[in-house]
Amino acid sequence: MPKPNNLQVNELYYTKYVKLYDLVYDEGAHYFEASRRDKAEVLADKDDDVLTSALPDAVSACLVLVTPNDEPRQLLFYEYRYPTGQYLLSIPSGLIDARDAGDEDPCAAAMVREIAEETGITLRDGDTVTTINPFLFNTPGLTDESTALLCVVAHLDDLSSLSHAGAEGSERFGDFELLTRDEVRHILATGRDPRGHFYPMVAWAAMTYFASGIWREGF
Repeated sequence: MPKPNNLQVNELYYTKYVKLYDLVYDEGAHYFEASRRDKAEVLADKDDDVLTSALPDAVSACLVLVTPNDEPRQLLFYEYRYPTGQYLLSIPSGLIDARDAGDEDPCAAAMVREIAEETGITLRDGDTVTTINPFLFNTPGLTDESTALLCVVAHLDDLSSLSHAGAEGSERFGDFELLTRDEVRHILATGRDPRGHFYPMVAWAAMTYFASGIWREGF
């Protein structure tokens, strides 16, 4: 399938966390996109081989907690999302930074760090971090932003370690939701969180993975 020839990428606005580009794909034809990537790394201007090997911007997790004498539950929480003006049902997630990029498995390293920061859980021997999908575009009609979706199974003696104390910067968190498979299925069936609100697509993906039971393979 033919791609636009002689694509020009013009930077319109730059901040540390988001950039705005004008993609000129034909004379007088423009497409505007937001990106977390610097101009030289914008995916619109890359060959297919780069698109199949690129590191995602971020990581997100289906986090399953296994505690004594209870069925496994998925851990979610409410996080304030500024563009929506409300707390949305969310999963552990965050950007891959320079510390993670140098690791043998950058996505796993970033996920372990983000889980510790956002939930207070430090993974131990016997816990697992597996990749569900290494690279997912979030909203490709607007941005080339991407995330890797992972499954993390953590074994806890109790829930006393749960905390948002490690949150950084503009992050604002609300209550935890520790949900059974049936409770997650109800959320998926209704399309609304326990407070009656809509929720992000990546949370839907993680809940679907948990509800499907696929995470149990090899468990």
